[in-house]
Amino acid sequence: MRDGGTGAGGTSSGVAGVPGPFPGGAELFRLDGRVAHLNHGSFGAVPVPVARAHRRIAAAAAADPDAFFLGVPDLLAGARARVAALLGADPDGLALVTNATEAANLALDALRLAPDDEVLVTDHGYGTVVAAAARRARTVTVRLDPGLADEEAVREAVLAAVTPRTKIALLDLISSPTARIVAGPGLLRALAARGVTTVVDGAHAPGMLADPLAGGPDLWFGNLHKWGYAPPGSAVLAVAPALRDRVPAPVPSWEDHQGFPRSVEYRATADYTGLLAAPEGLELLEELGAGAVRAHNSALAAYGAGLLARLPGVRPLPSDARLAMRALRLPARFARTKPEAEALREEVMARLGCRVLVWPWADGGGIRICGQVYNRAAEYERLAHGLRPLLDGR
Repeated sequence: MRDGGTGAGGTSSGVAGVPGPFPGGAELFRLDGRVAHLNHGSFGAVPVPVARAHRRIAAAAAADPDAFFLGVPDLLAGARARVAALLGADPDGLALVTNATEAANLALDALRLAPDDEVLVTDHGYGTVVAAAARRARTVTVRLDPGLADEEAVREAVLAAVTPRTKIALLDLISSPTARIVAGPGLLRALAARGVTTVVDGAHAPGMLADPLAGGPDLWFGNLHKWGYAPPGSAVLAVAPALRDRVPAPVPSWEDHQGFPRSVEYRATADYTGLLAAPEGLELLEELGAGAVRAHNSALAAYGAGLLARLPGVRPLPSDARLAMRALRLPARFARTKPEAEALREEVMARLGCRVLVWPWADGGGIRICGQVYNRAAEYERLAHGLRPLLDGR
């Protein structure tokens, strides 16, 4: 379904109001054309030019390991400077790490939490990140109705849960399952005014948002391998000046004496090639025109959500035009538990050839779709057309 033609039972992508293909977008990737990849937000996909750069770096490491590994700390510093410039971050306050989950644990360790410290989280938070906080301190969960009208309503709900005991707020910038802005600048400023340290899970922010560190969080982390087009295992941790000397090195190494960020980035003999290729992804995004890519991806996701919202019992959740993800609630009998959500996800793939995220919720879960430059309108038409009989039990 990559030719921009008519999806089964759908409309042609040439019809007015239906997003057209991004010029050259599909050709940038080597995805299986038999599958509609509508789930870029989970693992991303590596464009051909970035994969080529990654291979060149790996070849250099293989050709002269001594020269490569002796130079790794400086190579990482150079890559970090390029990434920081593209994210609008301070290169001295940014460390290259392997993924957001690792970064979350480093951030929480930097805060040196006691078991009775209170950490505010939400029920939209990413499971492993919330669990990392729960292993270190007492968590208080803010229940956010998925149907909350807008970012202001989310902000009010979070602030209403803050008490004098609240020490840390661990919040998603963009919630993974429900595609909502949570830790926006207004909420971060309000929390800071209340003396609450803010830790922001920005896993989806690099590449998707023009200013991913807006609001000045105390600690912030995000993946580069999703919307930043980097190889897998590429992420960043940003730390405010007052906390930088408290971030522990994940592995004691010869760079420990350098302090943050070098002590965090260098972990002896390891595969650094993905991190060193990571700037190529963000730079490719700029070459394509970051604004145009974001607008295209958001329009595609909105188009797909509009088609799915026509299905009986499927309800769109409030969305944000800045995001290339949309979430919808499924009928109440679907995806009530994690096993049910996973089973439905696999059934959608097996029967429809579509990759989507299905997320669990007690009174009926939801489906999340994404837009990316390799997607075509016909792929969303294919999903919507095939999902109806699946939900009807046929």
